[in-house]
Amino acid sequence: MSVLPEPVDTARIREDLCRVGRSLFERGYVHGTTGNISVRLGHGSGFLITPTDACLGFLEPEKLAWVDEQGEQRSGERASKTLSLHRQIYQHAPEAHCVIHTHSSYLVELTLRGVWHKDDIVPPLTPYYVMKVGHVPLVPYFRPGALQVAEQVAHLIEAYRSRGLALRAVMCERLGPQVWGPNLIATMAVLEELEETARLWLRSLRSGQPLQPLSEVAIEELRQHFKASW
Repeated sequence: MSVLPEPVDTARIREDLCRVGRSLFERGYVHGTTGNISVRLGHGSGFLITPTDACLGFLEPEKLAWVDEQGEQRSGERASKTLSLHRQIYQHAPEAHCVIHTHSSYLVELTLRGVWHKDDIVPPLTPYYVMKVGHVPLVPYFRPGALQVAEQVAHLIEAYRSRGLALRAVMCERLGPQVWGPNLIATMAVLEELEETARLWLRSLRSGQPLQPLSEVAIEELRQHFKASW
């Protein structure tokens, strides 16, 4: 493997990635060594990704894996086993500059109990869910790190784009969400909104009084006023 200099100005990105990982861990979005995060670097310089079996609450900036555009690791500890999935998301969603995967408990529980629909794991309950998250389809179960997951996600991104819709997340059955966005903070916000909506939906199901989705009239208003991708 040839030795290349790491892109400049990555120190802050490394620190920010570790800070987000710690925040997700401390708030219970991940536990143990579950979950992973990556950030795409500019100018074709590849991306940083958390090491395999790393605890997101105790990441060390210098140990993050730097991977080039071809998927070759250039520095750091061994990259997460979901490397191929992150690469597929970046390839098929060029607007994405960050990917976060967690094992968020409400979302995982939802897939065990049964999602609302395979094309929308929860109904559009709130305006901010429609505006900030959008459609979230279900990816059927495959073992962790299986290449089929990356293939499925790439297919879904393209399928929704053909309908004029931009995906920001998918839900992997029994494993957790894959969420992407323009930066770390925006991507974390999508994850938070998605998990909170799953919590609301599950709570309503347990009460025996399922919440009603927004009406089509209300959703159309969000499309018109906020360019909601729904």
